[in-house]
Amino acid sequence: MEWTRSETLALAADSCSACHGLGLVFGIRGRANPCKCVLRSIFRACYARFRQCGEKEKYMTKVSLHFTRGVDRRQTWGRKDEEFVADFVLIARRSLTPEDYRIFNYHFLLGADWRLCSRRLKMDRGTFFHGIYRVQQILGRTFRELKPYGLYPLDEYFSTTVKSAEPVRMPPPNKTRRPLQPPVKLAA
Repeated sequence: MEWTRSETLALAADSCSACHGLGLVFGIRGRANPCKCVLRSIFRACYARFRQCGEKEKYMTKVSLHFTRGVDRRQTWGRKDEEFVADFVLIARRSLTPEDYRIFNYHFLLGADWRLCSRRLKMDRGTFFHGIYRVQQILGRTFRELKPYGLYPLDEYFSTTVKSAEPVRMPPPNKTRRPLQPPVKLAA
């Protein structure tokens, strides 16, 4: 996936010493990579929406109609809030190592503070916070680069617009039919 400055500029931290607030760092071959502060910002945006969807009362959730891609353009019903919560947790489970997932589970899903997590996971404060930053960076990159549909940007996930990766092919015109020609009144 190609990262551009227009994507990362708004997400970058102004005080970041690696990217100086620009959001991109350049690798050995001159390839632009997102800064770690951008990846953590993407994770925090998705996590805030996860918390919002999880704390919402069940009577406030709604069923919505979604259009799907393809030739026949079918429509499906879904609950986007519940789907987002499930996708958030399943993506985290699949992309993190078991040790990182335990940190994610205790701190982000169960909501334990650093003292309780450090005691439960048997690690010191510095190691715990390095683990938190690592989890945020891994999941931030995964949420953005997931194919075919990523969790970030959130407006694309929750919107009902259909983004087509391929142009829709129209069937060839039927040559036996002529175009409709309405009668024209002659001027007298």
